[in-house]
Amino acid sequence: MKKNILVVDDSALMRRVMCDIIDSDSNFQVVDTCRDGLEAYEKLKKNKYDGVILDVNMPRMGGLELLEKVKADRIRTNIIIVSTVAKRESEITIKALELGAIDFVEKPSNIIEAKGEDFKRRLLGILSHALKTTSRSSSITRDRIKNTTRESTSQITSRRTEKVPDRLAPTEATTIPREKIRPAKTANKILVAIACSTGGPKALQKVVPFIPSNLNAPVVIVQHMPKGFTGSLADRLNDISKVSVKEAENGEVLKKGVVYIAPGGKHLEIKKVADSTHKISFNDMPAIGGLKPCANVMYDSLITSGYDKIVCVVLTGMGADGTKGITALASKKPIYVISQNEATCVVYGMPRAIALTGLVDEVLPLENVAGSITKNVGVK
Repeated sequence: MKKNILVVDDSALMRRVMCDIIDSDSNFQVVDTCRDGLEAYEKLKKNKYDGVILDVNMPRMGGLELLEKVKADRIRTNIIIVSTVAKRESEITIKALELGAIDFVEKPSNIIEAKGEDFKRRLLGILSHALKTTSRSSSITRDRIKNTTRESTSQITSRRTEKVPDRLAPTEATTIPREKIRPAKTANKILVAIACSTGGPKALQKVVPFIPSNLNAPVVIVQHMPKGFTGSLADRLNDISKVSVKEAENGEVLKKGVVYIAPGGKHLEIKKVADSTHKISFNDMPAIGGLKPCANVMYDSLITSGYDKIVCVVLTGMGADGTKGITALASKKPIYVISQNEATCVVYGMPRAIALTGLVDEVLPLENVAGSITKNVGVK
């Protein structure tokens, strides 16, 4: 059965283009269109839609006001924001994600781009992933994940050749790792490395503001977002957090108690320098599986770092980014792995993938993640 979609945009031409794109996929059909949030609000009160494509800046009622009303009225639907990378709209997009939008797609700057294959691929891809989040089709149970965590090294080693069944297999690292080096009892140099995707901006607001300003480690975050949006995300988190939060800069030295967000459009690596400090280094190689930044690149770079312990945190997101990198890191460095639980994820993809490896030390609801990070890192 096709999913019913509502398209909301003040441009008649943009509405037509998006309708054509959505209707070209046999999984979807546009059943209604609106030119502003007020029209959309009236329709949402009367009708049920599987998904909503929502513009940000519109006359009479914009995207933010509509999201606030949807939230207040407890209207259940999946809303995807269509936004430009202009500074003001990127800030509004971050706010929209806080209010309940589950993802966003960049709006093309002209009609030629809007009719191009790249925008079509991105819009249909995000729509497909977003609507899958309501089905909870994952066949893995919480009990199975619980049983795969906190295993001893000998248990993991004895299962090192076991294959994950195809129906449960993540897209990466489908074999159980050979072993895991346990965290050192005393660690002088610690790093926190966080990976997240769909639902991440909102999830980070339940984690970063609860990290103490004197955390005894730097925090590096790879959040899947395009260029132009990660700076607004960093600014927003900095406004509401005790720790300093910033968009990472190439070549800057990592400092304890500072949170660095990888810029959209750049892979982020951590490099050890001659004085035993660590700096951020950008890698401009092509996107990996459509991702740039990619969390696997960050985790791979930590294999040669000088950190005594790395706390790896995997939050909500589709796919399996981070799993391959953490698996490789686990055989070389003492790590502690925290995974967000299914109940609090917007998309239980990345946390599920890392949980299946048996490397996870704790599966936690989102509100407990910051406390676990602080417990494992300490304060200075």
